[in-house]
Amino acid sequence: MSRFCIVNISPSELARRPAGPADLEIKDTQLIFNRVWKQLELDYGREHLRFPKELILLGGAPGAGKGTNSDFIRELRDITAEPIVVSQLLNTPEALKIKAKGGMVGDAEVVSILFRKLLEPDQQNGAILDGFPRTRVQVECLKMLFDEMSALRRQFSDTPEASHFKQPIFHIMVLFVDELESVARQLKRGRQVIAHNAEVERSGVGELLEERATDFNEALARNRYSVFKEQTYDALVSLKKIFHYHFINAQAPLELVRSNIVHELEYQSSLELDPRTFELVRKLPLASEIVRHARQDLVRRLDLYEVESPDLMREVIAFIELKMMPIIARHAISGVANINSENVLFNDAKALAILIDIFSERGYHATVDIRRVQIPDRVDLQTGQISCFQKKIFRFNVRFKGSQIRRG
Repeated sequence: MSRFCIVNISPSELARRPAGPADLEIKDTQLIFNRVWKQLELDYGREHLRFPKELILLGGAPGAGKGTNSDFIRELRDITAEPIVVSQLLNTPEALKIKAKGGMVGDAEVVSILFRKLLEPDQQNGAILDGFPRTRVQVECLKMLFDEMSALRRQFSDTPEASHFKQPIFHIMVLFVDELESVARQLKRGRQVIAHNAEVERSGVGELLEERATDFNEALARNRYSVFKEQTYDALVSLKKIFHYHFINAQAPLELVRSNIVHELEYQSSLELDPRTFELVRKLPLASEIVRHARQDLVRRLDLYEVESPDLMREVIAFIELKMMPIIARHAISGVANINSENVLFNDAKALAILIDIFSERGYHATVDIRRVQIPDRVDLQTGQISCFQKKIFRFNVRFKGSQIRRG
């Protein structure tokens, strides 16, 4: 699934070609990625380049809520590792100086440190990247990483190592707010950090939070948003046709934002399962397909009972009305009723089917468990042998929405 091609050009041919910005960018990307990848192979060995199967690249405008929502996404996707905040990986003095001015750290340093972080064992079940990619070069390196991961999967597919090289899944998730909202949130965060740190220093309880220069200066906050729009946003959008892309309006209330995130990341077996596994399970119907016509099927069955077995249907309804509903009514608060019966009516499997369908039509959820009990009825006095007969006990469980009672 290659989306990016590395072309070998001889020095003489390169000299004859006019140098344009695109050529320089691609050349830089090739050099950066190849150098990083080759060093990884030397340091780890190709068979140990085990990256996470699922990468969620969480991008967004400053103040859009990446930190607020990253743990929510982790829980949603059952990712155990802490989110990788790329800006926190880059703590060299040079990087800190650039970040303080609202600028961006060099691509080579970002790619090298990030790839090594992704190879850590606790990242293997999935990883969330906060703040990558942010530039065109990082975008191209991401495409090349996907291609290399796919190549590793093909290489080890028929070996004992195959389980470590799954089909890679990359999600691009963009949390978006406009400039006015972004600047307001950055400055609000700055005020909150100052208040928090002042309380920590006064009480000696808690930890001091980082004070970002961009959170206290409106001009720097606007510059940070401008950098996002001009570089990061365009870089992320360029991946829209390649990976799973999710655009979230983060200006909405948090509850709605998270509802949209849930909808965007809903499980899709055709995308996440190995193709061979998917071919095995796809023959089974999806629950959604069965549910789609459930109401019409229920109506059809009930009408058919009335036509084909009217007497049996009336007996079942009479049993529900006289024997079951008084018990169910007494459990209206909890919404759960368990009822046992030895009525031979239900030796007929159709009677059980009618009962369950009638409860479904009335808004209840009913299940039945048949318990067979051996009851002694005769003893042979000469041999001491005990003869038993089998008794059936039908154990009905009826659930429904219980009553809401105000307490206190």
